[in-house]
Amino acid sequence: MPFALSRVTFDVLYSPRLVEAEWRSLEALPRNSLNQSFDWCTAWWRTRGLSPLILRGEIAGRPVMLMPLQVTSRFGLRTARFPGQRFNNVNTGIFSSDFPHLSGRDLASFTHSIRTCLAKHADILVLDGLPDVWNGSQNPFVALATSQNPNPSFQLPLRPSMEETIAQLHAKTRRKRHRSQRRRLDAIGGFSHYCPVEAREQHVLLDLFFQQKAERFAAFGLPNVFHPPEVQEFFHSLIDHSGGERDYMLRMHALRLHGVNEGTMVAISGLSRKGGHLLCQFGSIDDKLCPDASPGELLFWLMIEQACQEGGSVFDFGVGDQPYKHSWCPQRTLTQDMMLAITPKGRTAMPVLKRFARLRLAIKGDRRLYAAIQKVRAAVRL
Repeated sequence: MPFALSRVTFDVLYSPRLVEAEWRSLEALPRNSLNQSFDWCTAWWRTRGLSPLILRGEIAGRPVMLMPLQVTSRFGLRTARFPGQRFNNVNTGIFSSDFPHLSGRDLASFTHSIRTCLAKHADILVLDGLPDVWNGSQNPFVALATSQNPNPSFQLPLRPSMEETIAQLHAKTRRKRHRSQRRRLDAIGGFSHYCPVEAREQHVLLDLFFQQKAERFAAFGLPNVFHPPEVQEFFHSLIDHSGGERDYMLRMHALRLHGVNEGTMVAISGLSRKGGHLLCQFGSIDDKLCPDASPGELLFWLMIEQACQEGGSVFDFGVGDQPYKHSWCPQRTLTQDMMLAITPKGRTAMPVLKRFARLRLAIKGDRRLYAAIQKVRAAVRL
């Protein structure tokens, strides 16, 4: 029977366990982001001490939509968002394979149902990082988008071999740089690509990443987004839920030196994988020993090479516009943000929030201004 929004009933749940089996089944669909998966959201709620809130849509008892949310209150305004916030790269919500792109009367009905269900819990719904299309499926929320997200994400399509993959780039320059990096590290004792299997060793690498990243942020006078203990606990929890051979929430990789510097990790990254899509969650470097060897870039080469060998289809460098991503990525993904007023208080706040969103986009577009604001934020936190 064709999908009819009029047949969908909506309600709110407060326990993820009530829909765990259905959630895990839906999250496996290509159209749904890893950032709205069961393990990702429950880890965030737990480590942040937040109460789960899940908007569910069903047809005759079959879940066709799950919208995991967290609700926070600031200046008396209750705001509902996806769990994970700034650590999410792409947000889609969780939808069945037959959930359609909405427009016209269906869109109005959908919006009314969201407002009715969330009115007791939130004044405004803010969903950011929504792609127009994800793995061939249109996102139903995009029709409600209010502004462009200021942070694009960057992707490198993967081919069966590394040679075929870098052929999409300036291959001659890329190969020359890679050979130079290897020679420099071989001259001080060599290196290896280290990706331990044991969870205990993965946790050790993650703690070392937090240490390296703190030093880098401090050196540049920037705020350390990984400093809060609950953020660190969240990422450790993702490792504990990453036992799968193919798909995983978080797996740590490092560039390990040998010789007189035996065991020193000069670059560390954390990857997530769903299907053929590999996503770099974060990275750090220790450039005290071999800065001229660009250890972070060399680790990217090794991770991408491994991803090609393991049948990956995309290596995603994540959100944020940094120069090194342009050198690796022929593709860029723009996403949209959505703000939906739920209550009269939310409708009153909407004009201010929209102006703030436009200001944020303008600031992000001015690199000097954005860098100056970041330094001020770091100074205030000291």
